[in-house]
Amino acid sequence: MHADLSRLTHRPERHYSAVVAQQGRVQLDADANEQTAIQLFQARTLAADLIGPHGGPRGATGFRIALRGGSRELDDLVIGGGRYYVDGILCDATRPQPGVPVPAHGTADTGKEGKEGQDGGDGEPAAPPATWTYWDQPDGFRDPERPGDRLPTAFPYLVYLKVWERLVTAAEDPALREVALGSALPDTAARAKVVWQVLPLPAAALGLDSGDPTVDEVRAAFARWAEQAAAPGSRLAARSEHPGAADDEPCLVAPDARYRGPENQLYRVEVHDGGSAKDATFKWSRENGSVTFPVDGLDGTWAELATLGSDDKLDLDVGDLVEFVDTGYTSRGEAEPLLRVEEVDLPGRRVRLSGEPAPGVGRRPELHPFLRRWDHHESSRRTSGRGARDGRLRHGALPVEEGGWLPLEDGVEVWFAPGGSYRTGDFWLIPARTATGGVEWPTDPARRPLLQYPSGIAVHFAPLAWIAGEQTEPDLRLAFRPLAASIPAADDAALAAEEEARAAESGDASYGSPYDASGPAPSRSQTTAAAEAAVDEEGTA
Repeated sequence: MHADLSRLTHRPERHYSAVVAQQGRVQLDADANEQTAIQLFQARTLAADLIGPHGGPRGATGFRIALRGGSRELDDLVIGGGRYYVDGILCDATRPQPGVPVPAHGTADTGKEGKEGQDGGDGEPAAPPATWTYWDQPDGFRDPERPGDRLPTAFPYLVYLKVWERLVTAAEDPALREVALGSALPDTAARAKVVWQVLPLPAAALGLDSGDPTVDEVRAAFARWAEQAAAPGSRLAARSEHPGAADDEPCLVAPDARYRGPENQLYRVEVHDGGSAKDATFKWSRENGSVTFPVDGLDGTWAELATLGSDDKLDLDVGDLVEFVDTGYTSRGEAEPLLRVEEVDLPGRRVRLSGEPAPGVGRRPELHPFLRRWDHHESSRRTSGRGARDGRLRHGALPVEEGGWLPLEDGVEVWFAPGGSYRTGDFWLIPARTATGGVEWPTDPARRPLLQYPSGIAVHFAPLAWIAGEQTEPDLRLAFRPLAASIPAADDAALAAEEEARAAESGDASYGSPYDASGPAPSRSQTTAAAEAAVDEEGTA
């Protein structure tokens, strides 16, 4: 989550059930965010325990897949509307319908709408489709010009659901900003968004490229693949060490402090290029990657920005490395080369970058492009004298080096565990505090930093359909029934049997008294059994 946070404190293993506010105390973002995380964790855990790994409500189960043949190599998938849960996370495939506008002046509203994909008449636009498809799914951003985005031409293949969560700020969704606060003030709260994508998976990836597997065999093979794909493959440790150049600026912090930064920071170490250690790279930010600059226009390598920052700590300078980002780029989880700021035009609110953004990134205003600043440098101009690590960059990011401590700045160091497998977007958060002169990181009793898996991105998967050919799409989804059921109304026979049982238990003479010479009174157990039998007979009649 690239947000302006102090730290993240939710730890499921501590089994906290609520955050309790106390009077007269400082309110922190971490406390409010932990309460939200606790409630979300409880709700999703309960849903997963009741539903299972995935499933949808019967009668409203979403993500039904149907193959729609198209032109050569451009088949499509129709995604049925409805709801589906993956590991307790709700995914809604219902396509929103547009509202009804006020009729133009001088025209009458006939109430007629065009059919799906057809002109509505009188110049009215065509009605939108009722369902999503593979090519226009809201967070898929599939491009027919990219061969890797096209559906497989060879049958069979599996269609699955990929689910994850990401953060959205006002830079990406301007509607989140309260305009009454004015443009000079920062934005307020961010939003967490569930992202779902319907994607294909060749049968060879499941080991099912031969034979005719059953539905159960396909589900079992996919479960093994999903477990491996979701499991994190890298670990990192962090610490703070007294840097060698610390004595150059003795007045900034305490002389014995290991963290030498002048302010509290939340460092973010994020994987840029994935793969093994020899191919992987990483980038880091002292502000959790929250320093962003919305792009108003792009002309070659010149980017016109909505703002150049509110102060010298959150601005852009020559030599800074930035990532050109928009909604499509984020949803696809791509890693394009970082760009360097070569020139800053303050009056024009423009910056000249070392290159143009990658094709398809930053050129569509409706995707809200922006620049994200990262704080590492090849030649450490900004952090000179602060112990920053200098090194050669690869695509603007730092190469991963396993098995050794790598300095970031101000005494903060990280250590990548050998043998890791890295995924683009995986990240670790490292709070650094001036009060303690160190970083907050778990350690063992000997105060050795512990290796930690990434804090995110957590990805979840569910199988949807096995595409064996046209009109041959075995459904792999699961459905559950509601738990609630109607209460049966009591009939006359049941009421009479209950009244007889109560009378017998209270010793009513009309149902047999100890003083009745005609015979012994029925026992309580006999009377109750008779009443239950009468109810059962009425119920089966």
